[in-house]
Amino acid sequence: MPKFAANLTMMFNEVPFLERFAAARNAGFAGVEVLFPYEFEASELAARLNDNGLTQALFNLPPGSWEAGERGLAALPGREDEFRAGVDLAVAYADAMECKTLHVMAGVVPAGVPWEQMFETFVDNLAYAADVFAKTGLTAVLEPLNSRDAPGYFLPHAADAARVIKAVDRANVGLQFDFYHVQIMDGDLARNFKAHRDITRHIQVSGVPERHEPDIGEINYPYLFDLIDDSGYDGWVGCEYRPRADTTEGLGWLRALSADGPEGRTS
Repeated sequence: MPKFAANLTMMFNEVPFLERFAAARNAGFAGVEVLFPYEFEASELAARLNDNGLTQALFNLPPGSWEAGERGLAALPGREDEFRAGVDLAVAYADAMECKTLHVMAGVVPAGVPWEQMFETFVDNLAYAADVFAKTGLTAVLEPLNSRDAPGYFLPHAADAARVIKAVDRANVGLQFDFYHVQIMDGDLARNFKAHRDITRHIQVSGVPERHEPDIGEINYPYLFDLIDDSGYDGWVGCEYRPRADTTEGLGWLRALSADGPEGRTS
């Protein structure tokens, strides 16, 4: 069975954010991920991780102005200095939290900016980030985002991310394969996962179409979890979903996979 990480931005919203680390541990998780940790001091987050014996599996680089609709800076011409400042900030948090994988968000395509210019900007920025990350053993991942939830995002398909990864040509740059986004944009999940398995460094799951628990919706996740195991993937699988009701009560899908809870549990 894959080892699952709870996404604390979306899950365990029954309690304040800093209390979600303990809630995740009590529910049986050994790993967690979060969208953006920057609202809190890195030392405080590191303490919560250590106190609960958790691994920080993933977080995102600063996205720009999220409230204004920005979804990353890496592909945006003219924002290079801001992007590099975000790299430095993310590395500092990753060091404190002992997190080894960071999601680099491309951004929404601005009106009038040629695709080719954004591609070149993205490749240059990502190469810079990868070289900085390599100094401390960090991996950068790219995640395609579907055009329904993230209209205009520069990477709507897994194949788009794969082209950037190939152009950057760094060993520590890979794909964040989110079955939710891939299902909405392309479907054919098993074949798509197999086609991109060699560059996949992080996986996320949720139900389609409402983004609830993986046992709600049109995706046959037990089949896909077996596929992930058979592929030899041994990284984290992030549970990036919005619980339909109470988070812990909604973990029946996970309890059904194993009476002991998520693989990787240490107690």
